[in-house]
Amino acid sequence: MKSVSTAVVTLAILLAGTTVAGAHAFLERADPRVGSTVRTPPAQVRLWFTEPLEPAFSSVQVVNETGQRVDKGDPHVDPATPRLLRISLQPLAPGTYKVIWRVLSVDAHVTEGDFTFRVTR
Repeated sequence: MKSVSTAVVTLAILLAGTTVAGAHAFLERADPRVGSTVRTPPAQVRLWFTEPLEPAFSSVQVVNETGQRVDKGDPHVDPATPRLLRISLQPLAPGTYKVIWRVLSVDAHVTEGDFTFRVTR
């Protein structure tokens, strides 16, 4: 009987931990794709997350190989799709670009990360 109640408590703890971990907004996909090479310079970067985002506390920026910002400074969560974060880009020359993001999901969990993409012609 004692081992059954220990197993039930252990299972409850594991399930609670799974619920909490699943509540963070993780990057699901991006356009341009993570690590991709594109021939046509994109006009914007779009990031989709696994959870809805808090617009006031979610940001993204795009920098070139020297660390200079190449975005237009207009990051915003899409009102129709609260899991989508967008930022417009200046015209991009061939090169490697780094996307740096930090988001707050509506359940108050912060996640951050970065990735690169490359433009060729």
